[in-house]
Amino acid sequence: MNNLNSLIVEGNLVADPELSFTPSGTPVGKFRLATNRYYKQDGIRREEVSFLDIETWSRLAETCAEYLQKGRGVRVVGRIRQDRWTDPDGRHQSRVKIVAEHVEFKPQKKAAPSPDLEAEVKAYQDDTEGI
Repeated sequence: MNNLNSLIVEGNLVADPELSFTPSGTPVGKFRLATNRYYKQDGIRREEVSFLDIETWSRLAETCAEYLQKGRGVRVVGRIRQDRWTDPDGRHQSRVKIVAEHVEFKPQKKAAPSPDLEAEVKAYQDDTEGI
């Protein structure tokens, strides 16, 4: 029987992505994702925030580094990987991260027009009225 290691997670970047390269030149990208979960407990609405480390490779890493920025919403399809090592004091350490196989960029919200821009549009409309 095969084991299943697949997940989908949505959230927002908490910082701009970082791009580095392996000694052989393969691009590796890293970014941190915040996901929110809302629930009620004893009639009070509560929020639980999780921070997840995401790792991307090759062209996906380059694309994420080029187009993503802090605050951008994404949906990540990938797998869980656990890194293990021994620290200098001889203690065993581990960290779980998500290796992204697919990253969907959520649409960016349009910024509200500035008051100056609204005034310019209004002035233009007034000037062109009757033309």
